[in-house]
Amino acid sequence: MPIDPYILLLLGTVGLAALLPARGTGADVASAASTVAIALLFFLYGARLSTREALDGLRHWRLHGTVLACTFLVFPLLGLAARGLVPALLSHDLYTGLLFLTVVPSTVQSSIAFTSMARGNVPAAICAGSFSSLVGIVVTPLLAAVLIGGDGGGFSTDALVKIVLQLLVPFAAGQLLRRFVGPFVTRHKKVLGYVDRGSILLVVYTAFSEGMVQGIWHRVSPARLGALLLVEALLLGVMLTLTWYGAKALRFGREDRIAIQFAGSKKSLASGLPMAGVLFGAHASLAVLPLMLFHQMQLMVCAVIAKRRARDPLPSPDGPVTGEAPSEASRAAVVTGPRPR
Repeated sequence: MPIDPYILLLLGTVGLAALLPARGTGADVASAASTVAIALLFFLYGARLSTREALDGLRHWRLHGTVLACTFLVFPLLGLAARGLVPALLSHDLYTGLLFLTVVPSTVQSSIAFTSMARGNVPAAICAGSFSSLVGIVVTPLLAAVLIGGDGGGFSTDALVKIVLQLLVPFAAGQLLRRFVGPFVTRHKKVLGYVDRGSILLVVYTAFSEGMVQGIWHRVSPARLGALLLVEALLLGVMLTLTWYGAKALRFGREDRIAIQFAGSKKSLASGLPMAGVLFGAHASLAVLPLMLFHQMQLMVCAVIAKRRARDPLPSPDGPVTGEAPSEASRAAVVTGPRPR
């Protein structure tokens, strides 16, 4: 049951914002730095994503379509169904954050790690996570506009301009300049990873500072937080069940089902936090709280599931395990070569 060290850093950043929130000129500087950090973050996303690999991944279109449907269709529908819990269990602000969580793209790194641990289709998990992140840059703000609207500072013309300037333009620039900066990004992947995480911490500090100054945290009680955790546990359980048995009903093989389950049931903290900062402004602190909690929950639960899947019997050399459909990876491999065990 792992505790993500980055979650501890995020919680420490929230504590710093609670004790020493940025005010006045400091708040203006932090806001400007946060804007630059978000732009840099999405520029690096664009520089890392190989266009050729993304196009090659289209061969596995049925698997990727299933993951995208889970991420941007099934999740939001469950979020809308949770509206009936307001105000009995969830406050309006927490529900807005929960609804935003359901439109965030899937993860990349943790989906790959758990798929590999469970001996699933790792290349498919890589492409599925990358596609979800790419699609989410456009789809997440549009879904937020439709489902959330102006609630909690949500979507507006000003937010649309910010999305284009802070997310789409830097990402497109990263793609266009990838030929020149791609080797540098690859060589310094570890160092730039700290830049990514540092940028997100800055976004969180700015958002929670604004929330503290405006006093919005007084609207959250321990009982509401407990109810939120219960609802998120139910949401995660439903998605893990739907992705596993739904993929079986669609006649995916074991390796593909593992990739679908881990990529289709998870939400990206790295993508969601900067987007929330752009969309919600001063209300971002409450908007990202459900996402931060869900992120840690999904890591803990999926780690247990991955270890259990690793003990499953493997298909025999002559064919798949009885009752399993042939893996789609055998018909349309994303990447050739043996998969890691």
